[in-house]
Amino acid sequence: MKRILFFISIGLLQCSIGLAQQPIDRVEPPNWWIGMQYNEIELLVYGQEIASYSVSLDEYKGVTLKQIKQVPNKNYLFLDLKIDGNARPGNLTIRFTKNEAEPVIHSYPLLKRDPESKNVAGFNSSDAIYLITPDRFVNGDPSNDNVDGLKEKANRSFKGGRHGGDVQGIVENLDYIKNLGFTAIWINPILENDMETYSYHGYSTTDFYKVDPRYGSNESFKSLCKTASDKGMKVIMDMIANHCGLDHWWMQDLPSEDWINQWPEYTETNHKKTVILDPYASKMDYKQFFDGWFVPSMPDLNQRNESMAKYLIQNTLWWIEYSGISGIRMDTYPYPDMYFMSDWTKAVMDEYPNFNIVGEEWVTRPTIVSYWQKGKKNHNGYTSYLKSLMDFPLQNALVTSLNKEKTWASSWTDLYETLGQDYLYPEPNNLVVFPDNHDMSRIFTQLNEDFDKYKLALTYIATVRGIPQIYYGTEILMKNPGTEDHGIIRSDFPGGWNKDKVNAFTGKGLSPKEKEAQQFVQKLMTWRKNSPVIHHGKLMHFAPKNQDEIYVLFRYDDNQKVMIILNKNNKDMELDLKPYQEILGDQLTGKDILYGTEFNGAKKIRIKAMSSMIIEVE
Repeated sequence: MKRILFFISIGLLQCSIGLAQQPIDRVEPPNWWIGMQYNEIELLVYGQEIASYSVSLDEYKGVTLKQIKQVPNKNYLFLDLKIDGNARPGNLTIRFTKNEAEPVIHSYPLLKRDPESKNVAGFNSSDAIYLITPDRFVNGDPSNDNVDGLKEKANRSFKGGRHGGDVQGIVENLDYIKNLGFTAIWINPILENDMETYSYHGYSTTDFYKVDPRYGSNESFKSLCKTASDKGMKVIMDMIANHCGLDHWWMQDLPSEDWINQWPEYTETNHKKTVILDPYASKMDYKQFFDGWFVPSMPDLNQRNESMAKYLIQNTLWWIEYSGISGIRMDTYPYPDMYFMSDWTKAVMDEYPNFNIVGEEWVTRPTIVSYWQKGKKNHNGYTSYLKSLMDFPLQNALVTSLNKEKTWASSWTDLYETLGQDYLYPEPNNLVVFPDNHDMSRIFTQLNEDFDKYKLALTYIATVRGIPQIYYGTEILMKNPGTEDHGIIRSDFPGGWNKDKVNAFTGKGLSPKEKEAQQFVQKLMTWRKNSPVIHHGKLMHFAPKNQDEIYVLFRYDDNQKVMIILNKNNKDMELDLKPYQEILGDQLTGKDILYGTEFNGAKKIRIKAMSSMIIEVE
């Protein structure tokens, strides 16, 4: 593993970089737009001894160069520009002058903003999300499997290597995803990860403004977003504000020592989420949680550095405006400076009021997850603007209940009581619910490859409050028996590569059970897509009785009622409907959408062993 140096000498780094003669190597963000609410931007300018140049801005109506900021590293300048409402699209001329030499001129684009971009509609509870690890989905363009200048080459035989999936592969199979009933795709990070090994997962960014060429280009990603939108689908971009990759270009030449969080020796985060709320937490534990590194290959960014904070906010706004995405999934949401995260989220929501962001807070306690949701009144006064979070508590409770044996109480109790803690959330219907994701064992594996429990789990995810998310391959029972290796969990989607013996897109080679699972998911999600009561309706559930392995929920509004029955008994059960009179009335008339069973004035109904029903009540 690469040796890591802390408290790096800026001067030593400057001597080692060996830049080309061109004094300007980078300007980020690469452009901005007229008419943005965020209209005071800070340009990061990077180049050999760039701070030794005088900087001026040619006169441009509506644009002012407010400040030129220098940092300890003379290879950086930060230029603060104010763009007011009188500005028009065009190119700013920024002059860099040194001694008597001809000035270096940088032309900076100000683009015309699409007036509708500010109204972009984010994902919501009417959506169902399909999660994709792009390297493992479909290899649509084999020509970009290996790219000159990038360290890691394709090696499909290595479970942790690059396998060749790309943006083109997603584009070519949007119809497959749509036909399953999904309305949005969440794509694991696609920005450049120029690391020597294990770069496929995408969480070690080495260029925040560039799609990894092994996936495609900025333009191809933008085209994907447009194509998806034309098909009525949304794209959710995975972002990381907490860390970058060790081989990020600036790691060889930091602007200042406080650009990242540094320690006398390597210090990892303690992952102690409770320090945020703990009245007895030590200052050291608090600091280590926020400032410790995730792993040695992921430097921890210091968002308390004002220029770093602006850089990350601008980068996010740039990608939304440039690509047309409909949402963001923010990785490791609580690990960056939490006051910065409040500023970051507010800046996004101020610019795009209908947008949505889901944060990853991987903890199974609703008391901690709810801390981060917008509208939560926290005891320490912390204000969040984050609309959505991943509902890890409910996922954990679902698997626990399905795997648990009944004792004196129903095994459904964990799930029932976890859902009952929704009073902690300002908006539980905006939580993302899921059976599994890219960082945990496949749900079929978590449930010990019990197909009946798998169907119970997906029925619940499709009908409970919130926004369902399914990981690619869950629909065909992808699994990882005997291992929790992420390279196996994120195995290649069958049919995504030429000469695959199994093709999930066509059904070739799938087992009867895998085909049944695929059809089951399609039926569930297609029905859900056309069921407003599931999107926005109220929820009522009934406490599972002692020794009773049946859990009953209702989704309802003024126009419709849906009864969801989950039977975990190993035998057929007769369900007396009398306990549900307060919402159902004296009898049941309706139809089960899963198997077509009809009921007319029923007082009792029979439900098959280890099965579920979704009954549209008339």
